[in-house]
Amino acid sequence: MISCVLKTIMKELSHKKILIINPFGIGDVLFTFPVIRAIKEKGEDIFVGFWCNERVEPILKNNPYIDKIFAMSKGDIKKIYSKSKIKGMVESLKLLSSIRKEHFDMSFDVSLDYRYNLISQLAGIKRRVGFNYKNRGRFLTERIDIDGFNGKHVVEYYLDALKLFNIEVKNKPMMELFLSKEDTDWADNFLKGFKVTDNDLLIGIAPAGGLSWGGSAFYLRWSEEKFAYLCQALINKYNAKIILFGSFDEIGICKNIESSLIESSLKGNIINTAGVLTLAQFAALLKKCKIAICNDAGPLHVAVALGLKTVCICGPVDEKVYGPYPNNENTRIVKAGLSCQPCYQRFKMSNCQDKKCLEDLEVDAVFEKVRELL
Repeated sequence: MISCVLKTIMKELSHKKILIINPFGIGDVLFTFPVIRAIKEKGEDIFVGFWCNERVEPILKNNPYIDKIFAMSKGDIKKIYSKSKIKGMVESLKLLSSIRKEHFDMSFDVSLDYRYNLISQLAGIKRRVGFNYKNRGRFLTERIDIDGFNGKHVVEYYLDALKLFNIEVKNKPMMELFLSKEDTDWADNFLKGFKVTDNDLLIGIAPAGGLSWGGSAFYLRWSEEKFAYLCQALINKYNAKIILFGSFDEIGICKNIESSLIESSLKGNIINTAGVLTLAQFAALLKKCKIAICNDAGPLHVAVALGLKTVCICGPVDEKVYGPYPNNENTRIVKAGLSCQPCYQRFKMSNCQDKKCLEDLEVDAVFEKVRELL
């Protein structure tokens, strides 16, 4: 519920400067993009800043609705502190100074962390709106009390908050991602090197993902063995060419899938890019695919934002809250449908040990969703 302090007079945004604060991973940052577009549609003269972490900056830098990026999260500063306390302090002060220099009128903070709204206050931002979870929004001037995200998509939570800015979303909200010509040209040349043509059925598969989950990311991931069987079925049925996507930390996962193909002759249809692409190159190369198949994690939301036909393999997470947005004719969600799903609710994971929601999900079920999209 919105606390009574939010019943103040709504303020217009014309000739204002607003700072969006979202230090989370790729998916959650993309969830903020419909908000940014809605703000800009309210008035083109509105200046929008975006405070994020360093890792996600590449998916922000080509967005025409963002005027300035501050890519330095609490986690980024913590890493610097671990190596040098002096440098960590210097970077913290530089961040505060750079935000202060922009003279933002207001901030919209979805961090769920009091330290971000405290820094906003220290930076001189007078109106600070955001979500208050377990009193972590104590330095906000206007708070939206939540006990977690539940019952509707995160994007809807963000868009509902715009009512505090007197903004009504007129058009159907969509996630979107903007690519540079340089990265698009790079992707074209990359595929030429592998003799991939427009006539090929190019399928992108991200078998890992979930970096923001840290050591718990394995809970989101379908098995390597089943991904290998799926690749084999797609090559045998459609002569598909498959790009495996993964970060540097996920090289082993993609390598295991490639080496697990029973028929060695099929390996020529696999392009393994794990650990060699920048985030921008990943997005540009994914855009060239006809279909993307992903676990319910960051790469999935990149695919949706690019407008791809997408198959989402869903395990413990509630797809109604964190899944593809919008869930339309271009998306297919496949899950085991166990009574215990979803077990990740209101920012908490159950004590699951066997991960049956993904272990019970068969290759045929995923293949059928791909077939439907084709």
